[in-house]
Amino acid sequence: MLRQRAYTFALAGKGGTGKTTLAGLLVRFLKEHDMTPILAVDADSNANFNEVLGLTVEGTLGQAREAMKTSVPVGMTKDIFIEMKVEQALVEAEDFDLIVMGRPEGPGCYCAANNLLSKCIDRLLSNYPYLVIDNEAGMEHFSRLTSKDIDVLLVVSDPSRRGMLSARRICDLVDELGIRVGRKFLVINQYRQGLTRLVSQQIEGLGPASVATIPEDELIYQFDLEGKPTIQLPSKSVALQAANEIFARLLDEVVDDQDRITSQPAGA
Repeated sequence: MLRQRAYTFALAGKGGTGKTTLAGLLVRFLKEHDMTPILAVDADSNANFNEVLGLTVEGTLGQAREAMKTSVPVGMTKDIFIEMKVEQALVEAEDFDLIVMGRPEGPGCYCAANNLLSKCIDRLLSNYPYLVIDNEAGMEHFSRLTSKDIDVLLVVSDPSRRGMLSARRICDLVDELGIRVGRKFLVINQYRQGLTRLVSQQIEGLGPASVATIPEDELIYQFDLEGKPTIQLPSKSVALQAANEIFARLLDEVVDDQDRITSQPAGA
């Protein structure tokens, strides 16, 4: 039986851990390995995935949800209106597209708007074999989707106690929200030598399938200060090199998964 949904990579972690940068580098890696087209989803309320990817965003799904409450033209149904707004919010790039969820809703009931958005997003996902979601730590945006399956969850932390505690809370929250995760990885970003024992103490009992580290990289700070999209980091970047090693391991598992799924007999 062929896979009927996008292979989903999700990233989560507290602010300042480099989670969004890592999500951008994952998009780059998938492109370079012809794993396209990709839908990149910015599900962080502090939306800046577009800056990492070098794209300009004109509208968000949050704005579409707001508009549905007050601005549906006479003679147009709400489902057609929201589908039009979703299409307008989609930013197209070479081999990948981006959509931004936007900030959480304000006062009032958004049940109908959220339900329509979920249906539109699920239809949209059917056009992409690969999905990269940059979540905020809470992951509530992802929990609103009707397809709550994550093939690979990258929980990103910095080498701090607060970062590790946040990673632990994210892992617990995934279970509470009923999100099914195939594989869970802890990525310790901005890693410095000499912290191995401390990090080991903090992650004990966390239960990820694997733990990987990405070293500090002055090039990332330089790109950020200069406003350059970090998806364009040069190959000499030590963070890019380390990230690519992690993604190569993931790629092997993706291939294994797809081989396993396509080799199943019909009706399995």
